[in-house]
Amino acid sequence: MVTASVTVNLACAQDTASDTRKEDDAFLLLRDSVRRDDAAKAEFYGAQLTNYSIPSYVDYYRLKSHFKDATNAEIRDFLKRYEGSAIADRLRNDWLLDLGRKREWATFDEQYPQFLLQDDTQVKCYNLLSRLTKGQNVAADARALLVYPPFYGEACGSLIASLYQTGQFKDEDVWTQVRLAGETNATGPARRAIMLLNGSDKKIAQAIDLPTIAMAKGAGSSRADHETFLVAVGRGAKTSLKLAVMALNKNAPKLTPQERAIGWANVALQASYSLAPETAEYWQKSSGAPLSIDQVQWKARIALRSQDWKTVRATIAAMPQSLRSDPTWIYWNARAIAAQDGRTAPEALALYRSISTGNDYYSLLSAEELGQLVTIPPPGAPPTPFELAAISTNQGLQRALKFFSMRLRFEGTREWNWETRKLSERELIAAAEFARQNHILDRMVYTSEKTRVQADYTHRYPVPHDDIMQPTTSTLGLDRAWVYGLIRQESRFIMDAQSGVGASGLMQVMPSTGRWVAKKIGLTDFVQDMLHDVKTNILLGANYMNMVLGSMDGSQVLATAAYNAGPGRLRSWRSTLVKPMDSTIFIETIPYYETRGYVKNVMTNATFYAALFEGRPQSLKQRLGTVTPKGYTEAEQQESTFGSR
Repeated sequence: MVTASVTVNLACAQDTASDTRKEDDAFLLLRDSVRRDDAAKAEFYGAQLTNYSIPSYVDYYRLKSHFKDATNAEIRDFLKRYEGSAIADRLRNDWLLDLGRKREWATFDEQYPQFLLQDDTQVKCYNLLSRLTKGQNVAADARALLVYPPFYGEACGSLIASLYQTGQFKDEDVWTQVRLAGETNATGPARRAIMLLNGSDKKIAQAIDLPTIAMAKGAGSSRADHETFLVAVGRGAKTSLKLAVMALNKNAPKLTPQERAIGWANVALQASYSLAPETAEYWQKSSGAPLSIDQVQWKARIALRSQDWKTVRATIAAMPQSLRSDPTWIYWNARAIAAQDGRTAPEALALYRSISTGNDYYSLLSAEELGQLVTIPPPGAPPTPFELAAISTNQGLQRALKFFSMRLRFEGTREWNWETRKLSERELIAAAEFARQNHILDRMVYTSEKTRVQADYTHRYPVPHDDIMQPTTSTLGLDRAWVYGLIRQESRFIMDAQSGVGASGLMQVMPSTGRWVAKKIGLTDFVQDMLHDVKTNILLGANYMNMVLGSMDGSQVLATAAYNAGPGRLRSWRSTLVKPMDSTIFIETIPYYETRGYVKNVMTNATFYAALFEGRPQSLKQRLGTVTPKGYTEAEQQESTFGSR
């Protein structure tokens, strides 16, 4: 009887698992059908999921499959049933976009305050447009919002047009939008904006898409022609600084002094991205030009490279408040003041103190200027069994686990992040441990970073697979803290992580890189699927880090940047050095936004890992050190260091 009972129970379990897989498959097909705008198939698969474990998402996709025809009553019913959930906020986002397009402002105004994430630029534009229709002055809010044309869509384009038609935006506001669209390669927004000023949409499109032809035609005679030409100069400078400079100089007599300054600012921005030696000169010629957010920051960065602290201070002072209050520019403002007025200048120390209490790159650098090294605080009390039991019943976290099990990482991450918004300090600690127990280390790290009073740094800086990592790094003589710091940034310890360009696994190794490294180290049986094996991924990734480190003369900063952007680009950026450079300045002037942030995060991570591994205070500044030109000798470096004192 016992044997028969076990057999029956096993059969029931197998049937249940089979039914679950069938429902999961139907859910995935429902999701894909909605994405393909196939309403008939969406209804077919949705009808099979009447008892699915995540009914809110089934109902969401079924509603989305006919959203254009859905009544407000249907949408309100969904929001009422699932109020407070992540998917309800997602649907409200969808509805607000639809309401804005239809100009149904009464319902929009009712729903907008209930949209909690507030992360959609177009919804924000519709909100300002709604306020504008009621006679409110929204110009200042619009100027602060309208900084990246590729995100505009119909909402922001309509807002700009309405602001101009009502007189809240002047000609200069619209020209600013034309220039921004040119700078960000946003042809559609540029065409819509310039037509408000009676300019040619065809000419501005050519200036953005075919700048060489537009530059060859010259500056023309009207204001619109001049602005179009200046956009072409900026776009053309991206591929040929020489041609852009020639065109600007040739047409300079036709331009006003401010227009010439705008042209030089456009050239200087592109020169900054290539770290061209003439860049500082171009920025000097741009004096008097209204600078975009990218332009004003790069003007400051180029001044940093020559340690022109006066220009750094003046440029930061000219930044909009949103930038001046950013930790990046608070730190560099403090550095500039200290360089001119002394390291103990009260204003510099006050700025350092204002950002010195966090765990990010600039906080650590600022704290170190105040004499504080990186240490690991003692952990708070671990979560009790009662706290863990309570957090494990959280429905949002359970939904997240379900999605992660189905490899729907986007949905799982959205659910997890949504729920952790509401948790107390103790609940966050329990949720981080709950994530660890369920092997979701990226959410463990994310959740631990949200704690403010107590923190378990083994959650924030985990060391999975250390039984593989320790002997690998030891054999190579590689800094284990640096390797873990890179992994934490690359994949957040997601073993099946796959980047958009094909990088795989913990260390995000590209297939071509994997094959090359495998050949170098004699791994003769390597095939691409082995990149998903933890041991192989660490072996190849660590060996590649070691090879890149050697090619960068042992500089972790340069090797980290090369790991992200590729050794070829690093060789190009390094070739611009004529003498050793403070690594903080080199990092700040890395042309790629992604790589710049990546290096800051990896080096910060590595410093915390070193503090954990060694059990003693660590210096981020010492880890960063200086970067040198290729082939720079130790004697030359010492002479340069002595001479700079």
